[in-house]
Amino acid sequence: MTASVTAARPPSDITKRSLPASLVIHALLIAASILMVYPLLWMVSASVRPETEIFSSTSLIPSSIDFSSYARGWVGLDVSFGRFFWNSLVISLLVVTGNVIACSLTAFAFARLRFAGRNFWFAIMLGTLMIPYHVTLIPQYVLFLNLGWVNTILPLVVPKFLASDAFFIFLMVQFFRGIPRELDEAAMMDGCSAWRIYWKIMLPLSLPVLATAAIFSFIWTWDDFFGPLIYLNDMNTYTIQLGLRTFVDSTSASDWGGLFAMSTLTLVPVFFFFLFFQRLLIEGIATTGMKR
Repeated sequence: MTASVTAARPPSDITKRSLPASLVIHALLIAASILMVYPLLWMVSASVRPETEIFSSTSLIPSSIDFSSYARGWVGLDVSFGRFFWNSLVISLLVVTGNVIACSLTAFAFARLRFAGRNFWFAIMLGTLMIPYHVTLIPQYVLFLNLGWVNTILPLVVPKFLASDAFFIFLMVQFFRGIPRELDEAAMMDGCSAWRIYWKIMLPLSLPVLATAAIFSFIWTWDDFFGPLIYLNDMNTYTIQLGLRTFVDSTSASDWGGLFAMSTLTLVPVFFFFLFFQRLLIEGIATTGMKR
């Protein structure tokens, strides 16, 4: 009865009734968006303000535009900020490569191969997600110290080639399980080995989830501060996050203009990386764990 009454109403009445609610919802969403974006816009605005006006106003429009903070921030430290960019880029790309290769191989084994204790080891792998990073920090540091890897990028990169990120393994396992097993069986009948099935079938069909893992790996590594802080001591090996920290000095004057200018530049690679792979990222998240 209710459905018939609703269907009998003119579309204009339904539109008129829902219009005020829609306007209120959109106004609230716009206000929330402005509230979240404001700190980012203020940082960009502060990077082109004169040094004396950075903390004197909350307006997003500077009284005058001054790009000297960018030049001062780029070469104002003992090491050029370009060096920090290069270090972060090398570490991030190596981490992306390690995670995509090692995690996809491990996920393929859990999703497609049959071996003794597979469910047990899969449960152990998932259990590592519940272990806080700080619990394993000291044992890892002692291990890398004995190996002579401290003050190098090896502690930040090598574990990624050993499938240490259980989150990405689980993500790929769920995606691989959604690919029909008939493809594997047909390939095996044609004489394909497990390696060829992984390389020729699974990887080409898994581009969305691989791109998702690559994007998250890049962003998390690019933004990581704690890991480089623990293992990198030489300023020539600093990443951009450690480089930004050097602009703030508790014992002397801090270069806030240079800090905001370099902080703005550090967002550019992440922004374009996400922009170019946004479609694959959304597709990978939407299809992971779904049956096809």
